[in-house]
This record gives sequence, C-alpha cells and structure tokens, in this order.
Amino acid sequence: MHKFYFVFAAVLLMAAAPSFASDQKELGTFGSWTTYMFEENGGNVCYMAAKPDKAEGKYKKRGEVVAMITHRPSEGTKNVFSFMSGYGYKKGSSVDVMIDNKNFTLFTQNDMGWAADAAADIALTESIKKGSKMVIKGESSRGTATKDTFNLKGSTKAYEAISKACGL
Repeated sequence: MHKFYFVFAAVLLMAAAPSFASDQKELGTFGSWTTYMFEENGGNVCYMAAKPDKAEGKYKKRGEVVAMITHRPSEGTKNVFSFMSGYGYKKGSSVDVMIDNKNFTLFTQNDMGWAADAAADIALTESIKKGSKMVIKGESSRGTATKDTFNLKGSTKAYEAISKACGL
C-alpha cells in the first residue's frame, strides 16, 4: 500500500512540476491516514493520504482510490484537497463529498476531483480534521455511480504531522 502512495505522488507531482527529483519520506501513519514529505524545487511538500474503507459501485474494473491533503509552502499553498477516483469522470460532472453532516462539491478533471478554491480547501480540511466519516460520490465517464467511505480517525494527528514537517 505504501508503495502505491509513492507511485501516485510521483506521477501527480511530475505532471504538476517536472523538476520533481528527490525521494519522499514517510512521516508516519495515524489511523487511516499516512503522511509523507519530499523536496521539490528547493522546498518541502508534505501530504497525507487515505484509501477508502469501503468502495461501492457496479464496476468491473477500477484503479486506486485516494483522498489527499497537500501543503506546498514554497508555492504559498496549503490544505489542498484532492481525490483520485480510480476512473475517468463523466465530462462536466462534479463530485459530492459529505463529511458527517456537511456537504461539499468538487470539480473534476480526468480521474481527479478538486475543491473550487482555497476557501473550499480550508473548509474541507477543517471538516476532515473534526469529522468521523467522509463519503465521496461520483460518476464515471461510462455512467457508473460510485460511493467511497473513508474513516477520518487519525486525520487531525496526520494533519499536525504534515504541518510540522512543512513548517506551518
């Protein structure tokens, strides 16, 4: 499982920043969340990642599913929430996220879901830290509905670990 996170992070980061060059370091596991740090363009990047406890849908094949929160202080970003669905989303679709009784909407691009802006990222991050369960619903390009359920246990300690590692 940890090998997957490295591969996922490397692919995602190489697409976003071609100068990704150093190895990542696992900071620790806190409940369902594993934390990592690596150097990129002379600055630290820290993130926490979790796989769902339960993945539902009538699909025959689906790739890896991961929710992440990332800090890139050298770029002035933190609390960036992203969701990798394991399939290509229906064009123009959105993703519904429910954390306990709070609802959020993500926009989609290929197999990823993202919050609309920094304020939404902060609200999602705070809800993850305070919540107990997160449910993410989406629809594939073939019309298959999915529902992924994440346990948020350990998310506050994971967040504290990535924030400390990135000096936030």
